[in-house]
Amino acid sequence: MNIKNIIYYDYLEIKSLYKIELPSLFSLIANSNSYSDFSTGLQTLIKEKDYLDSKYRSLISELISYNSKSIYELSSQEKIKIETLSYLYNFIKNEDIDRSVSKDLYIDLFFLFLPLEKKLIHKEKSLKLDTFINRWDSGLDENIQDKREENKKRIINLLIEKIEKRKDLSSKYQFEDSLSHNEKYIKVEKWWENYRFHLSMAIKSPNELNKFLGFSLSKEIMDTLSLAKKKNMPFFYTPYYLSLICVDNSFDDYSLRSYVLYSSELIETYGNIKAWEREDIIEEGKPNAAGWLLPEGGNIHRRYPEVAILIPDTRGRACGGLCASCQRMYDFQSSRLNFNLSNLAPKESWDKKLHSLMNYFENDTQIRDILLTGGDALMSKNKTLKNILDSIYRMAKRKHLANINREDGEKYAEIKRVRLGSRLLAYLPMRIDDELIEILKEFREKSLKIGIEQFVIQTHFQTPLEITPKAKESIEKILAIGWRITNQLVYNVAVSRKGHNIKLRQELNSLGVLPYYTFSVKGFKENYAVYSPISRSAQEKNEEKVLGQISQEKSIQLLKSLRGKPNIKEILNDFLNKENIPFLASDRNVLNIPAIGKSMTFRVIGISKYGQRILEFEHDSTRNHSPIIDDIKHVYIRENKSIAEYLRQLDSLKEDISQYASIWYYTEEETEKCFGVFQYPGYNFNTTKRISNFQETIPN
Repeated sequence: MNIKNIIYYDYLEIKSLYKIELPSLFSLIANSNSYSDFSTGLQTLIKEKDYLDSKYRSLISELISYNSKSIYELSSQEKIKIETLSYLYNFIKNEDIDRSVSKDLYIDLFFLFLPLEKKLIHKEKSLKLDTFINRWDSGLDENIQDKREENKKRIINLLIEKIEKRKDLSSKYQFEDSLSHNEKYIKVEKWWENYRFHLSMAIKSPNELNKFLGFSLSKEIMDTLSLAKKKNMPFFYTPYYLSLICVDNSFDDYSLRSYVLYSSELIETYGNIKAWEREDIIEEGKPNAAGWLLPEGGNIHRRYPEVAILIPDTRGRACGGLCASCQRMYDFQSSRLNFNLSNLAPKESWDKKLHSLMNYFENDTQIRDILLTGGDALMSKNKTLKNILDSIYRMAKRKHLANINREDGEKYAEIKRVRLGSRLLAYLPMRIDDELIEILKEFREKSLKIGIEQFVIQTHFQTPLEITPKAKESIEKILAIGWRITNQLVYNVAVSRKGHNIKLRQELNSLGVLPYYTFSVKGFKENYAVYSPISRSAQEKNEEKVLGQISQEKSIQLLKSLRGKPNIKEILNDFLNKENIPFLASDRNVLNIPAIGKSMTFRVIGISKYGQRILEFEHDSTRNHSPIIDDIKHVYIRENKSIAEYLRQLDSLKEDISQYASIWYYTEEETEKCFGVFQYPGYNFNTTKRISNFQETIPN
């Protein structure tokens, strides 16, 4: 059965396929006098087929049960009616075809009903690991480094031209009149090692972007980007990052391009983009969607009892570039986050506000984990970042000392983990300068004395092509001072290609970096072009990532080996060699569900008329939630894209889509347990169960 052909079939070919390959189902519909007859007959049919397993029977029963029901779809906040099997009944029964219903619905159902005829495409581990991995290049490969050195030389010459034409004479990056071209080249080559130079020389328009990419952008892409410029979408590309992109098709850099070049859907919706994470919507004096009361100003975001996000009023509200699937695109849309670096310097009022924000953490009974992010935490200048970290230290120390006078069982959770969220290791690794390393080292050394145990740079490498010699050098500097580096990935179309994520895990592990999360792209329209279905993430977890899984016992053993040790790279790679596994499957494949949190516990309950699967999610039962979330049994999410359309995208990228054949059968999944290394350290006392800064509310 040729899947590649089927996903391009027209309506009549699909109907013929049902008749030939699914005779029991086709006959049942043809001989039914009404949908009710068909529904009853289908229930009888799945009972008669004794070779069907309980999970499959449950799937078909759910499709029958939910048909004609209305559900509240959480991401769009709309009521939608599920008519999956009604559409199928009318399609097979009637000669006239309702072309407003997508062919993709019938294609998906065709594969879902194949087990009725014992025609199941089996799920199995991807044993041809090397075949999948070796096709993906790394930024550490010599041929890739050579190509990028060519890019760098070309870009430096363009930078010379740009500097010569600059009208801003106040910039420190100027040439003396007497310099020759060669002397200018040497000067720019030296400036290249300074991250401030790249921020100063960032490319901010489509035409300039095309010029710096060797005029390699097609007319279609340029027309699309021109529309983005007209809608005032920000453009911000550093010379360093552009040097990573291939301009002559000598290697596959789609994972880079698709992450920084805007799609037509993103541009079309820009201006009307909403926050996917509903708990990020903060109204003064009101609890957020998870019930947390937060200080005014939007500097603290919170979903879980133990952890809170801190977004400072500094250059940390900017990034080293704008990711096309950024979860905070709505904040760039409103200019709350932006690239006007000179305007983002902290104001005099920031110190006063920072003190108030620290009071929130100090007086909260449950918070033990602070994630400093933005934007990007490392976009703040060193002096500013040191001030924030010192404030966290002083707050954590006061909280620690205050617990001395509290009874056991009434003590507050103390700060155990501090994380800095930054993509600059990929976007601009020269940001990791000696001064920053000294600040991080000093903060860790004094914080260990008051009970903070975990110090993490939570970074975001999207592809092994972003792991360059400069990135490797920055990683080594951070690990050498006892900080850990974890990675989170956005699982879009480009990186969902077979073996790509395995290659990234391997490259990161070899440097001592631990993958933390593999996030499915949020399902709003702006991300249509890059959206990879949840079933593909589940498939990757079960058929590819499984090759790096270890037992809970081995996980605890590794945790003990790593605790307090700076040489994580050596320990991790010795462990992989000893266990004879190609990488460590330490990350969890999840979707960030609005208001609910990260989860991959779902089941398919229907398919929309456009072929998008409708999923019933439960929250992650392995971690603590606010009382509101604990009371919510399940929520419903309609996916952004059909599986058939996703496979057509892969086909256009020259993928062998027969390798993805089992994707249709990932109709339910469970959230993985948190890997042992990422669990919070315990206390030598009992904390209070009382929850502060919380107000009971019921999300819509």
